[in-house]
Amino acid sequence: MTNTNKERLYSIIKKPIITEKSMMATVNNTYTFEVVKDASKVEIAQAVELAYPNRKVKKVRTVYMPSHQKRMGMKFGRTQSGKKAIVTIVGDPIEELTGV
Repeated sequence: MTNTNKERLYSIIKKPIITEKSMMATVNNTYTFEVVKDASKVEIAQAVELAYPNRKVKKVRTVYMPSHQKRMGMKFGRTQSGKKAIVTIVGDPIEELTGV
């Protein structure tokens, strides 16, 4: 793995998504991350394995989240569109994301 490729992998995962639904899925070693829009499933798997060592990615599912119109008082605007990845891992659970 080259240095520029490693830097790209570190920039793929933006943040974990912590919701009630995603916390219930952590029982099955499934975690949800917000990722960059142009990331592929293979790159997402490599990025998760790089960020959380001693864990192997079993499955990656991706969802495109379109922007929605929102209103703030009299003004209208749009939320930002994005992409999220639902990652199933094999091995130890990720303690930082389990909420235990």
